[in-house]
Amino acid sequence: MFKSVLVANRGEIACRVFRTAKRMGIRTIAVYSEADADALHVREADEAVLIGPAAARESYLDGAKVLAAAKATGAEAIHPGYGFLSENADFAEAVAAAGLIWIGPDPSSIRAMGLKDAAKALMIQAGVPVTPGYQGADQSEETLTAEAARIGYPVLIKAVAGGGGKGMKRVDDPADFAAGLASAKREGAAAFGDDRVLIERYITRPRHIEVQVFGDKHGEVVHLYERDCSLQRRHQKVIEEAPAPGMSEAVRAAVTGAAIKAARAVNYVGAGTIEFIADASDGLKADGVWFMEMNTRLQVEHPVTESVTGVDLVEWQFRVAAGEPLPLKQDEIELSGWAMEARLYAEDPANGFLPSIDKLEHFVMPDGIRVDTGVEQGGEVSQFYDPMIAKLIVHEDTREAAAARLAEAAGEVEVWPVKANAGFLKRCLEHPRFVAGDVDTGFIAAEEAALQPQPSDEATLAALTLIAEAAADAVEARSDRFSPWGGQPGLSYGVRLNAPAQTTVWAHVDGQGVSAAVTPVETGWRGSQGELAHVGFDQVQAGDRLFGYQAVDDGFVLFVDGEARRVTPYRAAVGSGAGAVSDGSLRAPMPGKIVATPVKAGDAVTKGQPVVVLEAMKMEHALTAPFDGVVESVASLGDQVVEAAVLAVVKAD
Repeated sequence: MFKSVLVANRGEIACRVFRTAKRMGIRTIAVYSEADADALHVREADEAVLIGPAAARESYLDGAKVLAAAKATGAEAIHPGYGFLSENADFAEAVAAAGLIWIGPDPSSIRAMGLKDAAKALMIQAGVPVTPGYQGADQSEETLTAEAARIGYPVLIKAVAGGGGKGMKRVDDPADFAAGLASAKREGAAAFGDDRVLIERYITRPRHIEVQVFGDKHGEVVHLYERDCSLQRRHQKVIEEAPAPGMSEAVRAAVTGAAIKAARAVNYVGAGTIEFIADASDGLKADGVWFMEMNTRLQVEHPVTESVTGVDLVEWQFRVAAGEPLPLKQDEIELSGWAMEARLYAEDPANGFLPSIDKLEHFVMPDGIRVDTGVEQGGEVSQFYDPMIAKLIVHEDTREAAAARLAEAAGEVEVWPVKANAGFLKRCLEHPRFVAGDVDTGFIAAEEAALQPQPSDEATLAALTLIAEAAADAVEARSDRFSPWGGQPGLSYGVRLNAPAQTTVWAHVDGQGVSAAVTPVETGWRGSQGELAHVGFDQVQAGDRLFGYQAVDDGFVLFVDGEARRVTPYRAAVGSGAGAVSDGSLRAPMPGKIVATPVKAGDAVTKGQPVVVLEAMKMEHALTAPFDGVVESVASLGDQVVEAAVLAVVKAD
């Protein structure tokens, strides 16, 4: 076994690999960009090397700099994590040529599966069923348009080098094909340096099922059962689970058998995932599952497989890379219980899931479950990298218990002022369709209204009872105004003089004016939530529930069911923030680069028509006209812009 490993990655995956390496007594080496100088993965490593500026292309994607860091620190092996250089065959070859151990598959396997069109052709030769589509060399718009018509709408345009939903566009109407193609090509070129695409038939009720495979250098290949990753938003996985709901032994045998066949077709060594698309219109059937792609690396969702098999997949990666045989035979790998993982993103579900960039002034994760993260309180979510900040993983005896425990854990998440999707995750996990296992990749889009943040009477009353508790001394003194935090802007309330003590409090909760009456009792304060007590500095109890609490300059934040509820004085003004369009100004919701301007000054536009496209955090975000009108101004293509910058102005007709 090698004695040292450099992880050519950052954040959560670097911390995850370090954890196993340290348990095995292997020295850990981190690389980092200027933006990550204070990052958690840098501090957790035994040694760390600065490799360049914040931009990934000048740091984490620069293989020469990574190799130089490995040589300078005496690293014996390189683990690529996922993303960045993990599926770069040229980099894998360079690692081996430098005399280092590459913890991953052979470069020939990466190349064989790295391009979706070539991989599908190979799978057809190997007898693995594939989704109907077009993966030809002719990339002209005319040919692609004709092939889409032949396949039949809806179709899915996919970057041949893509992954993570980038460079992937669903098109339902032939009139929208050209725009979808152009966007997929741009994203493919920006994310992978390759703008070629393939086209597939879009399955109307698709489920995303994948199989974890593992091969060694002695010719053995095993599977570690399947995962279901159907709960997705815009092709980005949100919640993953193992095993797949509704999976019969016959279908499992078919899909795992196809996965083993696919891995053997490329002489696969190491950890990999064979991804399939299944038609869920009439339950899972052995002849209704097709090969989609292979990821020649460790997956983001690997913890659910670890949970149900008891296997440390990173340890297996180390051992196989060192030349050891697989630790277990196929019949020794057992499936136990049910595991689920939720991806916690720094994004705002109430604002189109736009990524949120800020310092993590308050960051509290749930206790009693596995949490994989690469950030901590006081850290920062950067505009330069993926917005995933943590993974919440649970393992229970049954699917119902796993869903309930993960929903509870999501509700315990506290993040501020960065926006996070914890409340959204909780609502997904508690939705009756999800609980029943009735999930396909269109679930979130179909149930969007029910999954959005909802006004919560319970949250409002909990906030108001906290205010009343803070105002106890003022009521006793018969004061008619009070600032609960001694000099900070307070929250308004009134009392009845010469009458039984009763207090009415007013506040803005997330900008909504609310009020409630509370009455002091011997044991504390009583509102419609029941008795109140303040439990420490960072929690408040309302009835039988505890809520996270964080004081801020103009009030406080109450954490309820994964949501950060901002409570401010009733008299305070409520602003509209970046992105406001009431005056026709389209503002940047985050820093980024202008990659498309579909219209120009003087053009007439209709409500909802794209006006400018911003690229940020590796994804494109289209800003649309707020109403019918004429474009007065629009930013220039290629401009780098800051948050809240005016990108375009539309004048109403």
